[in-house]
Amino acid sequence: MKRRFLLSLLAALPLGSCLAADDFISFDPKGDAKGKHVVLISGDEEYRSEEGLPMLARILSERHGFKTTVLFSVDKDGFIDSNNQASLTNPAALDSADAIIMLIRFRHWPDEAMKHFHDAVQRGVPIIGLRTATHAFNMAKDSTYGAWAWNNAEGGFGRIFLGETWVSHWGKHRAEATQGVLEASAKGNSLLNGVTEIFGTTDVYEAAPPADSTILVRGQVIAGMEPGSPPANYTKKNRAGQEQGVNAPMMPVAWSREVKNEAGKINKILCTTMGAATDLTNESLRRLVVNGVFWGLGLEVPAAANVNYVGEFKPLMYGTKDGDNTSDPHRFRGFKRGVKPADLR
Repeated sequence: MKRRFLLSLLAALPLGSCLAADDFISFDPKGDAKGKHVVLISGDEEYRSEEGLPMLARILSERHGFKTTVLFSVDKDGFIDSNNQASLTNPAALDSADAIIMLIRFRHWPDEAMKHFHDAVQRGVPIIGLRTATHAFNMAKDSTYGAWAWNNAEGGFGRIFLGETWVSHWGKHRAEATQGVLEASAKGNSLLNGVTEIFGTTDVYEAAPPADSTILVRGQVIAGMEPGSPPANYTKKNRAGQEQGVNAPMMPVAWSREVKNEAGKINKILCTTMGAATDLTNESLRRLVVNGVFWGLGLEVPAAANVNYVGEFKPLMYGTKDGDNTSDPHRFRGFKRGVKPADLR
């Protein structure tokens, strides 16, 4: 009797419902995106990927019909712990990934977990890298996957695949926000379908994607944290030691490229150095990410993808410590304690 009841309950679950284990969450698709599975990997200490990626997963599932799975960093008790750089929940989900969205930083997963990620990349899955994904890994250089460490001579996974590794905060961190400027030469690029005004409270990163990249958006460093702040006007030294105006030229903040991996397969790449949970309150940035999934999978990119939230989304401001300065309107914060992945259903 109990078994029949459970089966009938499962059969009654609507499409778009969330199925959750203790340490990851998975959303069944509402509609049909040709059975494609998007795996979203969170795990950074500052930019609240554990909040932003579940929101994107819901949009991709509910609005566009993708099956989505979100993986996390957790502590020994199963609570989300963004500071645990060795943790990745349910890496086996990557074995069926058709596309990956990632916002991780300085991870050093065990080789067993890294193998699932490595093998997915070698299959040629499209990859969308957000913010600190450029410096995703910090394994020991003598590990099996040491070549993907961010500070490897070749720039690690970030430089090899996404097109950049960690260089510097080009704008002033937590003092100067980013106004996106669409690249004129990318007009008509399907990745920019429906993308108009991009703004994010994170600062511009120094970045120089390789020549095979298509620049989509540049980041104007603005002198403040609010939309409408004037452009910043000062110079600083770039990685080559040359003095350069912070907006002359503006740094790329979003680009695409196609990379042939060691297995001879092509990975379609969309990378943006924006992507904090607060950045993703910007509709156009969410649309760029969703467009990247369609483009990467070879599906027709919608003219104006529906990126309305599914439920409420009020992310914490980014930061590495709990905010206690009530006079600071931005309240730079650490991650929420006492939350398990299953609580995010």
